Amino acid sequence: MSSDWPSPADLTTELAAPAIPQRVYPTGMFLALGAILMFFMALISAWVVRKGLSTPSLEAPIGLPWRLLTFDTIILLASSVTLEAARRSQKTSDLAGFRKWWYIATALGLAFLLGQFAAWRILAHQGIYLATTPDASFFYLFTGAHAIHLLGGVVGLLIVARKPLHQLSLATATRVATMYWHFLTLVWLSIFLVLALGYK
Repeated sequence: MSSDWPSPADLTTELAAPAIPQRVYPTGMFLALGAILMFFMALISAWVVRKGLSTPSLEAPIGLPWRLLTFDTIILLASSVTLEAARRSQKTSDLAGFRKWWYIATALGLAFLLGQFAAWRILAHQGIYLATTPDASFFYLFTGAHAIHLLGGVVGLLIVARKPLHQLSLATATRVATMYWHFLTLVWLSIFLVLALGYK
């Protein structure tokens, strides 16, 4: 008669298996961030080259919604601040404070994404789409690529808020998710600077 319960030998083997060191996860995140950084650097480099080859007098400038983009930037910065507050609460074993600040940061991340969607709607209302002009194409590429990565970050924040995956401790999961989020905040600041220098 078969049974779904593990045998004593299986339990002994499982208990003897070494746990994955927690330092492996931040190291893996550093490698992932390096790949993402190279991707955005390639986009910015392509934009710089295109700007050098273009003839400004032949291209009508696109009117970006600067107030909305600035407000979005403030929201993303605020989300990084609240994540740090969540980390401090986690370090002091204040689980209620951790969840409060963590969910606030997640909500701010969602608000940022809604702001990006609103910016795209404003441009679409002006008749400016991905293929309208090279400047429009790069704007959608910059903001769209960042939004996709940030959406992944929001999913990660929600997972950490509920329960870390696999063998991650809450401290490690918090650290890894915060690393990713702060990185995306810095990437957005770089994109905002690129837009400010090249689109005004």
